[in-house]
Amino acid sequence: MFKRSTLPLGGAALCGALLLGGCANQMSQRSEHEERIERKLLDHSLQIDVGEPKVLELPQRRVRIHEQKTFEVTEFEVTRRYDRYTPYQAWRETYEIPLGAVAVVAGIGANVANVVMLGRLPDTVTKDWISYGFAGLNPFMNVQSNGRAQQNLAGIDEVQRDQRREYTSLPWSERPVQVAAGKQTYDLSTDRNGVLRLNLLDSPFSEQNLNHIGTLRLTVADEDDKTRADASLLVSSNLRGKLLEAHGLIFDDLEDDEVNQWVHRVKRLSDLGLEEEASELEQSLIELTRNDPELQQEFLKSLTKDAHRLVADPGAIH
Repeated sequence: MFKRSTLPLGGAALCGALLLGGCANQMSQRSEHEERIERKLLDHSLQIDVGEPKVLELPQRRVRIHEQKTFEVTEFEVTRRYDRYTPYQAWRETYEIPLGAVAVVAGIGANVANVVMLGRLPDTVTKDWISYGFAGLNPFMNVQSNGRAQQNLAGIDEVQRDQRREYTSLPWSERPVQVAAGKQTYDLSTDRNGVLRLNLLDSPFSEQNLNHIGTLRLTVADEDDKTRADASLLVSSNLRGKLLEAHGLIFDDLEDDEVNQWVHRVKRLSDLGLEEEASELEQSLIELTRNDPELQQEFLKSLTKDAHRLVADPGAIH
């Protein structure tokens, strides 16, 4: 009694396993090849170039900041292998079974003809027709179809091809810089070329009394890996003594002054050794009088006569 009940169950289980195993039509593996580059950061540093001389004698200075990195670069060749199969769809058997029967008959005929022709027929006729036919006749398997094929990742192989060191030096472009002047700390920023333009006559330094500030301390830091750099720039006592007067000469109201007062401002800045600031103020005043040619000519003549300045051609400004 025991044997009679277990045999049918075992047979059904075996048939079920065979049917389920035949549902997916396994196809040839597919491979993908690509190159992968791995970059490992070995060293990271920041460099602040405060320029020469190390002591500020003029109120303006361009400070250049660079970021330097060393990488270990490894190149890999990656191969991904995929198992491919045609998923089973029962309704396709309505046309695959009759087509399969035709293919089996045609394949048998082709093999007979191939014997007569001494094996000159291609495998696509002799073998592939037979394989297609039996897959079509199997009610639990669809024939292979590249258009419906699905795939699963079977494995990944990586082969190292090259390893080298790579060095980069880039400007600290549009990044923050902290400048400490005494007890005050200012958050400034570099330009796209990694240059910090310091001007002690301009904000925020003009709002602080720098008479007793002999050192500016510059700090840059990368918050990602805590890399930082510091530098100091000394401010000469001679320059500190000029800053307050120079600021007034440049930024006090100009429109209410007479021409001789404009000339005095330009000449006084030049006498203080601040030639760049004198030229900038001179050009600003020429631009200010652009719509009043008579006033402009009076100012230019006075600059030449009283301040002994070599005046730029106003036409180049217009």
